[in-house]
Amino acid sequence: MENLIYAAPVAGVLALLFAYMNASWINKQDAGDQTMKDIAAEIAKGAMAFLGREYKVLAMFVVVVAGLLAVANMGSKDHSPIIAGAFVLGAVCSGLAGYFGMRVATKANLRTTAAARKSLPEALQVAFSGGAVMGMSVVGLALLGLGGLFILFTTVVFKGQLNVTLNVITGFSMGASSIALFARVGGGIYTKA
Repeated sequence: MENLIYAAPVAGVLALLFAYMNASWINKQDAGDQTMKDIAAEIAKGAMAFLGREYKVLAMFVVVVAGLLAVANMGSKDHSPIIAGAFVLGAVCSGLAGYFGMRVATKANLRTTAAARKSLPEALQVAFSGGAVMGMSVVGLALLGLGGLFILFTTVVFKGQLNVTLNVITGFSMGASSIALFARVGGGIYTKA
């Protein structure tokens, strides 16, 4: 029963491996003619520039909120300022998932268009594989991050203090959700522009 504690991080690693396999498969698909490649390169360049700028702003937000969380959770029996570290780790994992998703989405969009010139089933296969990379990246990093923190906190940092562990782990979820929220709103505005 004690070994079940490792199931979440192991599942996270498997999800990330699956995402990597899908990304590798997408990269091997036909990218179309030179005009398509040129247009896709400009779209990818713009998307990554947007993401870089957005992450710079979000980094400031993460630092400020992590500081506030640390201060707010000092001196309480069931809380710990370590929640700030969990918050930052959640934000980093969410940011990584967004980065992986954006990189693969721009490649998958081009290859989906190229595949659609041949057949609809081929295009759908590429498109679904591209979406699976983002989905599995989110799931994999979440399981790896939460599972890893739970193991670390229950076995090393807060031995026998499950209340503190659970309170601190909520910081991870809050960090991941914060970045996902801003990325979704900002990404939606960018793509519509």
